[in-house]
Amino acid sequence: MKNGLGAYQGGIASKTAYQGLQAIELESDKVKLIVIPELGAKIVSLLYKTTGKEWLIGSDARELYPVAYGSDFGESGISGWDECFPSILACDYPCEGPYLGSPIPDHGELWSIPWNSVIGDGLIACSVDGRSLPYTFTREISFVEDQTLRFNYSCTNRGSDTLLAFWCAHPLFATTAHSEVILPDDVAQILCVDGGNLLQEGSLYSWPKGDEVLPYPINRIGPASNRDSRKFYVNGEIREGHAGLVERNTGESIALRWSAEEIPYLGIWIDEGNYLKNSVCAIEPCNGFYDDLTLAYRNDKLMRIKSGEVISWQLDVRLDG
Repeated sequence: MKNGLGAYQGGIASKTAYQGLQAIELESDKVKLIVIPELGAKIVSLLYKTTGKEWLIGSDARELYPVAYGSDFGESGISGWDECFPSILACDYPCEGPYLGSPIPDHGELWSIPWNSVIGDGLIACSVDGRSLPYTFTREISFVEDQTLRFNYSCTNRGSDTLLAFWCAHPLFATTAHSEVILPDDVAQILCVDGGNLLQEGSLYSWPKGDEVLPYPINRIGPASNRDSRKFYVNGEIREGHAGLVERNTGESIALRWSAEEIPYLGIWIDEGNYLKNSVCAIEPCNGFYDDLTLAYRNDKLMRIKSGEVISWQLDVRLDG
């Protein structure tokens, strides 16, 4: 059902509790999502109700609790879906001007700051003001159909100077021995930026087989007993904005879609028991290349937001099975 503005009206947003924390639930006939605004608007659950599959690594991976601003993400934040902004890796703001040298925490600062939240008609709207830099970041989540969520993002520069930054989605998807990463058909090579124990940082590997450098194709995820992790990027700007995961044995899948003009880069992080007790895969659409704001500035591959300007982008998430 749609209203006169064309917005899907099948989702219901309501207040709830999750492990003793105030939370917001957004639910359709087929999908349920839970957000905790106090924990950086972390999405702690993304459930496909049709099959009962929980796609996100949750509190069984790490206990959920508020953390101090600027905490180490690897020690306290690894679970669910966070938003990384204005950098992924910790660094100092690299551009000349009033913000030069401002410290940016690990995985950005949004995940460790409580967000404001508003429940609308089938909508969860969360926003937060930056601390290291003068901006307001907003994420609105709603359904466009029973199986598809739409994430609308925006960033407003409240400062007097142009703001350099980038955003990266950081969803930690639970994987199995049957999970396979799906990238656009035209991706033939990926750039390794963190090779772990078996791969070489800075090297290009064929996709999806991976030049037989792993005991399985590079688009697969090994067991947590490997105690390893690795990260790739599609090398350069993508042509098609989509990626996801599929379970080969059941056909269950999660697909992320976006505009390649708005979000031109794509990272894939795989952890096989190096940080978590279960294997995970993060599909990371990104509008900076890559990871460190200093490097993205050097590469001139990031967002430039003028004083008073609002920049927006969009991401759709579809669950099937």
